[in-house]
Amino acid sequence: MLDNQDLKARIKTGLLSFPVTPFGADGGLAADPFRKHLEWLSDYPVAGLIVAGGTGEMFSLTPQEIVDVVKVAKEAQPGQPIIAGCGYGTRVACEIARGIEAAGGDGILLLPHYLISAPAEGIEAHIRAVCKATSMAVIVYNRGQARVTEEMIARLADDCPNLIGFKDGTGDIDTVRRITVRMGDRLSYIGGMPTHELFAQAYRGAGMPTYSSAVFNFVPETALEFHAAFTAGDDAKCEQMLRDFYYPFARIRDRKTGYAVSAIKAGVRLRGFEAGPVRSPLTDLTEEEMGLMEQLIAGRK
Repeated sequence: MLDNQDLKARIKTGLLSFPVTPFGADGGLAADPFRKHLEWLSDYPVAGLIVAGGTGEMFSLTPQEIVDVVKVAKEAQPGQPIIAGCGYGTRVACEIARGIEAAGGDGILLLPHYLISAPAEGIEAHIRAVCKATSMAVIVYNRGQARVTEEMIARLADDCPNLIGFKDGTGDIDTVRRITVRMGDRLSYIGGMPTHELFAQAYRGAGMPTYSSAVFNFVPETALEFHAAFTAGDDAKCEQMLRDFYYPFARIRDRKTGYAVSAIKAGVRLRGFEAGPVRSPLTDLTEEEMGLMEQLIAGRK
């Protein structure tokens, strides 16, 4: 397991990958296609993999499947930091965290609990309990039903040495900036909006120097090219790539709820990998939409 502070330093500015989780004809985890996809991606350098995350359909995986995904990722990319999605209620999340650690994971991305709203003190207690359940690094994903405040993050950082990162998917720049200003180098900061490249430049001004990329799954060259331009402050290059690729992709993604995942998985299939369908309740792209994705990818090869 990578030292928590080493992981924090590694993810501070590097691009993070969000691999999809392939499923087979029987609907189960397809380990071999997953391994082949990860081996292909290993030719493109990133700071780490976040497996079984939002793009990896963590919300549709069983706790054991999350652990199995970690094991395959460790085999496919030895030496690469493996961070895994973790979530649900507190007891389940703690169980998943322990399973990820036992499987050799390097850290967890703590996704929101689901369905029910909870008071701030309950969300804080939930995050603290999961941090205490593992010695691995923990990154809090501020999104959906699990929004935090600067005061919560400050208390949690004091109580939990293994809390090393804050990822935001809310678009609430005010809260993001308050946290980055207050916490400074205590945490690493990761942009986590859907297709975050669309928001990367705005988030940079709020103190977020990097992000996770879902399109890296099927156009890794494009994802790295954009990240390099973003890191260099080449806004003209970023804007050109937004016009040529990212906004056209977003128009496909925005056709139906859930396509932020489905369109990525479609892209992986179009690159020749057996990713399988998305799991219910998500739905796959139509034939027309697959054609649009194929045209988009053809322009980036």
